[in-house]
Amino acid sequence: MSPADTLRLLLLSSLWGLSFIFMRVASPEFGPVPLVLVRMGVGAALLVPLLLSVRYLRLVRENAGRLFVLGLINHVLPFSLLALATTRLEAGFTSLINATTPIFTALLGALFFATPIQRQQYLGLAMALFGVYVLSADRLDFALGGDGWFILAVLGATFCYGVAGNYSKTRLAHLPVRVLAAGSTSMSALILLVPGLLLWPAEPISGLAWANGLALAVLSTTVAFLLYFGLIASAGATATSTVTFLVPVSALVWGYLLLGERLSLQILAGMAITLVGTAIATRMLRLKRAASRADGKSDSA
Repeated sequence: MSPADTLRLLLLSSLWGLSFIFMRVASPEFGPVPLVLVRMGVGAALLVPLLLSVRYLRLVRENAGRLFVLGLINHVLPFSLLALATTRLEAGFTSLINATTPIFTALLGALFFATPIQRQQYLGLAMALFGVYVLSADRLDFALGGDGWFILAVLGATFCYGVAGNYSKTRLAHLPVRVLAAGSTSMSALILLVPGLLLWPAEPISGLAWANGLALAVLSTTVAFLLYFGLIASAGATATSTVTFLVPVSALVWGYLLLGERLSLQILAGMAITLVGTAIATRMLRLKRAASRADGKSDSA
């Protein structure tokens, strides 16, 4: 990566880390679905001007159905599930569970999209899932008022991301990044329009919640999408994917500084196990194979 790309990567991880803070503050007042409507509606309004050419509009029209599906599984469902989770779970904790997205991407790719997976990656998958267990073992309470269902909501979001990543790679790889970003965001806003308005809260929404909702839409969606796709074009997909490991660290730091969330030994240990496992599963970290016991014949003579 060039120094400029490194700075953009750090900024992107910071903006996506802040998204969990924005949701944590805004979601209790907006409700999950109305908040995501604001996020995607403002994002669409800011991204649609990127499509103002005959070529891009034609591509959107020809791929409207696929962009609709991508918007549903990559934005509407996971964003709503994460917004629901942050009504109960801490921002940093939610981001750590969300960091398992590459795990579901690899598993679903191997099961349904004919994506090969190597033996070492299975070790990484197991390690990452064990890290999630370390993080949440004492919070998997599914009784009324427990955290278990909210943790499952985050895992549901990562599952959606895993489906979306494979779907985008196999069905939409031919589209320019601006068509993917603006097209899927616009479709998401359309999907959310009616349910978001029907579920709009009856009580007035505070200025603080509005500020966080708009920051979520402008900074963590529009600006972040442009940074993300720009990085892919400049530094490549592999280098850009390292943001997966920076976002939870960013969210933990922002949660500690802005919301006073605690950093326990359990969280730090779970984070380390999860991120190392994810690095192995995505082949960002490769284990050296054990050397052959006998490299040919022994030297004895």
